[in-house]
Amino acid sequence: VLPLAGLAQAQSPDTPRTPWGAPDLQGVWDFRTITPLQRPEALGEQEFLTAEEAANLEQETIQRNEDLDNRAARRTEAGGSVGAYNNFWMDRGTRTVGTRRTSLIVSPANGRIPPLSAEGQRRADERAAYREAHPADSWEDRSVGERCVLGFNSGPPMEPRAYNNHMQLFQTPDHVVILNEMVHDARIIPVSEGPPLDEEVTQWMGDSRGRWDGDALVVETTNFYNKNSFTERYGATTSMTLVERFTRTDAETLTYEFTVEDPATWTSPWTVEVPMAFSDDQVWEYACHEGNYGMDGILAGHRAEEAGR
Repeated sequence: VLPLAGLAQAQSPDTPRTPWGAPDLQGVWDFRTITPLQRPEALGEQEFLTAEEAANLEQETIQRNEDLDNRAARRTEAGGSVGAYNNFWMDRGTRTVGTRRTSLIVSPANGRIPPLSAEGQRRADERAAYREAHPADSWEDRSVGERCVLGFNSGPPMEPRAYNNHMQLFQTPDHVVILNEMVHDARIIPVSEGPPLDEEVTQWMGDSRGRWDGDALVVETTNFYNKNSFTERYGATTSMTLVERFTRTDAETLTYEFTVEDPATWTSPWTVEVPMAFSDDQVWEYACHEGNYGMDGILAGHRAEEAGR
């Protein structure tokens, strides 16, 4: 059993601990941020914002939210673009990350997702061609997010998105549970030795195993089904491996870091770091399936297009 095995090394006396001596990572954690996943190309090799640049971005975000909230309603017409949610429903936050990094990606050094491999590019081209020819033959042609199968930002790995950027973490001596607010996905992760799944058995959120590395919880995940909210978005394969690290850096911060690797998709691994802030809020239910009239509309609309050809 591993829960206590790795705790003897690199322990910090300031780290909150559970009754059984493990670092206490429990609570509701908020990972909203306006820092983008990838560094904007215009910033080139600039790894960090100045304090003034960060303050200006934050103020611009606050002003934009105010402008959108106070804007007069705009009506759509039949056959036109219906737009998206009102800004009222968005909750991306108004702050950059405390490090003032220009991207959440910390590796590669350019702060951007590595180029696709030749095989990854071939599959991406095939997917694009298929989507153009078959946008809505059935519900299976739509994303897992639209179908309310998995949350847009819950992955794994987790990414800040438009809203519902909260997760709650629970611990027992031999398990960790990560409950995501988006589509209320729950990952139950054993923190103990055990046989891995057969490589042919894939799961929506993969097969996760935890271990302690000093005060950091390390979760290694394999056996991904190729249509979870992350692998589908980025076109990764079932061979993708994910390593996540959760570290309580202070009473108010849980540093979340993940590295994904899939040579069949990208030319190199890439690593993301997301500071999560402790929250006194609770994780609210996200009722995605209930009243999901959008799927009916998408499929019915495509049937009408087909009939008119």
